[in-house]
Amino acid sequence: MQRILYISFLLLTFLITSAQGQDTLKVNLQEFIDRGLERSGQVSYERHSVSMSENRVQQARNQRILPRVQFNSQHGVVPGVKSEVEGLSEGEFYLDPNLENDWEDWAIFTRAEISAVQPIYSWGAIDNAIAAAEAGARAAEFQFSAVNAEAEVQLFELYYSYLLAFEVNRILADAEEQVDRVESQIEQMREDGDPDLKEADVFRFEIFKTEFETQKSEVKESLASITRIWNYVMGGSEDVIYEPEESFLDPVAFDLKPYDFYQQTAVENRPELKGVDAGIEARAKGKEAVKAQQFPALFLGISGSYANTPNRPRQTNPFIINNTNYSSAAVGFGIRQNLNFKSIKNQMDRADIEYNRVRDLKDALMDGIYLELNETYRQASVAEVRANQTDEALSTARNWVRHEQLNYDIGFGDVEELLNAMQKELELRVELKQNVFDLNKKVAELYRASGITVKQLSIN
Repeated sequence: MQRILYISFLLLTFLITSAQGQDTLKVNLQEFIDRGLERSGQVSYERHSVSMSENRVQQARNQRILPRVQFNSQHGVVPGVKSEVEGLSEGEFYLDPNLENDWEDWAIFTRAEISAVQPIYSWGAIDNAIAAAEAGARAAEFQFSAVNAEAEVQLFELYYSYLLAFEVNRILADAEEQVDRVESQIEQMREDGDPDLKEADVFRFEIFKTEFETQKSEVKESLASITRIWNYVMGGSEDVIYEPEESFLDPVAFDLKPYDFYQQTAVENRPELKGVDAGIEARAKGKEAVKAQQFPALFLGISGSYANTPNRPRQTNPFIINNTNYSSAAVGFGIRQNLNFKSIKNQMDRADIEYNRVRDLKDALMDGIYLELNETYRQASVAEVRANQTDEALSTARNWVRHEQLNYDIGFGDVEELLNAMQKELELRVELKQNVFDLNKKVAELYRASGITVKQLSIN
């Protein structure tokens, strides 16, 4: 316990010293969590997953209107043609079996082709694919909410860890005054040769003091760690440091309700459960989309082609096409059928397996949530009782210290008893703040397990 007190004391002392010459900005819990979420790599990663799922939804919707449109073109330099048949028009050059290339007449050849397919009826394959993508996007959003909630709890704990350090610093400052006063009294008793002063009491007091000197290197590393974390979370710099807006660590505003309330709230609000429900819907729609592949799809086909070469004339016969100088267009209906029925059957079996897998995942998730909720509820209940009981014990310890100090001041006290009382009070003061910190942490975990945001918690 003395080691913890000493570490915390040096930690806060160094923080205050190093802050000289720097701008100190106060942030409340809401600001700290918002800033932390904004800079969190994990949260940012999940946010991109949501964007990817939204992109897949748009891709699925694009299959409704002209899902396949292709365009290509060719270009080159080609020679013209010439015929030795007299009176043969250019549009009838195809009648000359001895038609020759004119190597003295060159021109640019250009051809462009475009084709498009518009689905007419697909037995619900497109609609189900879109519905599956939309459900998958909702599942990604709920997964993002779950990651966000977990990050909120971590930031909540980090925020109150700083307040705990401040509180321990104040406790040590008060305790140091008492220690100095007892040390002065012991020195006075030594000078006066007081027979009530025992050497064991002196040794005990010296040990009590020197234990604070054993962990300086550890304190330095602890300080560097907490400074780095806060600086990273808040995006601070060497010229700016951040501190909690509050100065005291108090219990959050919390009224423990019956367990059934939190269980019902978890079932209704946990993003993981909502995400699994969306995943089940996505798999169900995906199954329907796969089943539609068994049936022929009706589509409308559109194509057009145009070629132009100035030195090569068009041919007038509709059955003869000069592929360097022509234009054509076509519109018609078609039927597309996948005849690989074995592959379709395998895809359907896989869709069934994935659907059943996600349904089983929901059952497993429910089991985990109930276990987690039961444990967090128990821990929050115990933490509340522990904090209240420690507060009562501290009140008794303070009375004990006052009693021993009064007796010592009037000459009837015992150094050992006074030291014991002081040490016990000091331990209980630190323990109380640690228990308050644990209570706040357990309440935050209970809120997260219930699907309630920790931002709703505030300090009394």
